[in-house]
Amino acid sequence: MGRATVLTCLVTSSVLSLALAAPAQAASIDYVALGDSYSSGVGAPGQSGTCLRSNNAYGPKWAAANSPASFQFLACGGATTDDVVRTQAPAINAGADLVSITIGGNDAGFAPTIVTCLTSSDSACVSKVNQGKTYVANTLPGKLDAAYSAIRAKAPGARVVVLSYPLIFDTASLICEMSTAKRRAINDGARVLDDMIKQRAEAAGFVFSDVRDEFTGHGVCSSRPWLNGLTIIPPQNSYHPNTSGYTSGYLPALTGAAG
Repeated sequence: MGRATVLTCLVTSSVLSLALAAPAQAASIDYVALGDSYSSGVGAPGQSGTCLRSNNAYGPKWAAANSPASFQFLACGGATTDDVVRTQAPAINAGADLVSITIGGNDAGFAPTIVTCLTSSDSACVSKVNQGKTYVANTLPGKLDAAYSAIRAKAPGARVVVLSYPLIFDTASLICEMSTAKRRAINDGARVLDDMIKQRAEAAGFVFSDVRDEFTGHGVCSSRPWLNGLTIIPPQNSYHPNTSGYTSGYLPALTGAAG
């Protein structure tokens, strides 16, 4: 066997070993996907049930790619931190190894803020966003702490990945359903929310995974949006990730943080 052949065999063997390692490791993992509509898959096709869960959400996509030993899909559209404490965390199976979650947006008034900004003036939109910022600064920290504590109590040995929310809007485009002032205000509110989520997640000893980098250049009104703009049918898809957002935005963020 020549030197080139030996090198080729070694490289091929190494590549195969790397390719097989991830599924083999994942096969022993019990994975749980918690959270709100950004985790349940609202915005993508295939939503069903009262929680509007879709297999196009990042949790099911990670499970399909990694074949964990078990997968619980507990995320629910409209969920708040209280829902995590009362219903989602208690349902986690004993022995969970990996938990993912997005939570806090509904607590901070995501839907009412969007409605105000769609139907009212720039100043009314900014005022509504500022109300949300005040809530995030004063009330949300305790709510997040309670949710994270409930998760840790039920899954003491799990790696918990807390994912952020994307900045919804592209602010450079001239044509959009919201003014530039409204788009900037909403994005600034998302930054404040994400920063608080990061702070409390890390304080809890969890892994924070920021999706804002993945979504850069793909906001609503960009040339290649990974989030839906205003949708009439079904209305809940408005300002949620589309299939590309879950596949190319959230899934890589979870995969990189899952360890």
